[in-house]
Amino acid sequence: MEKIKLMSHLVAGYPTNELSLAAARALVAGGADILEIQLPFSDPSADGPAIQEACTKVLERNYRTADGLAFIAQLHKEFPDIPIYLMSYGSLIYTPGVANFCKKAAECGVKGMIIPDLPFDYDEGLTKACKENGMENIPVAAPSMSDERLAKLANAGFKYIYAALRAGITGTNTTIDDDTLAFLKKVSAGGSKVYGGFGISNGEQSAALASSVEAVVAGSVFVRLITENQNDEKTLVSAVTAKAKEITHI
Repeated sequence: MEKIKLMSHLVAGYPTNELSLAAARALVAGGADILEIQLPFSDPSADGPAIQEACTKVLERNYRTADGLAFIAQLHKEFPDIPIYLMSYGSLIYTPGVANFCKKAAECGVKGMIIPDLPFDYDEGLTKACKENGMENIPVAAPSMSDERLAKLANAGFKYIYAALRAGITGTNTTIDDDTLAFLKKVSAGGSKVYGGFGISNGEQSAALASSVEAVVAGSVFVRLITENQNDEKTLVSAVTAKAKEITHI
């Protein structure tokens, strides 16, 4: 049985600080190679209902950016060898100042930034700030991009690119077909390593992507499992670990 790399997505603090940490541990136990931690945001532009609802629940507890960074620092201390990527939206990092935010994120152990609504060529200084703090800016490529713009991104010199496998919001099932693989080929044309996500929830999808991506990205599937099992930590941990193993072992 082959193992494919997994970048697993979690909403910081969801549904509680304790269960969020338990879920992260379960993901690592299940084979997650990268932890993508989302700072809760009130108006997400790419997230489907599962992640939107999770963000809403956390924000209702007056959860702040500082709380999310403290959660990341805790994860980094516990799993120093697991890269942690911070996912959020532009206003959360622009408001305190991009350079200032990136410095704080790096100090907490963040290795990469995924900010879907900051275009790679108008990023408010994000790429520069990431480089200055030993992090990678990981821009998002979408199938809705023109071939010309996609080629520009692919050849812009990014180490990694996050490829959204279809247009729209994440969380619903994604079919991996010839068009998907052709899109991934375009994204990787400039030598960037590609993370492929949006609607990944099983090993069959991972197997179809294995030769085209550096890692698969799965998020909503884990958020749903956490939501369904939030009243029983033991069951939550078991379900998340099992699903991570299913996605990564193909």
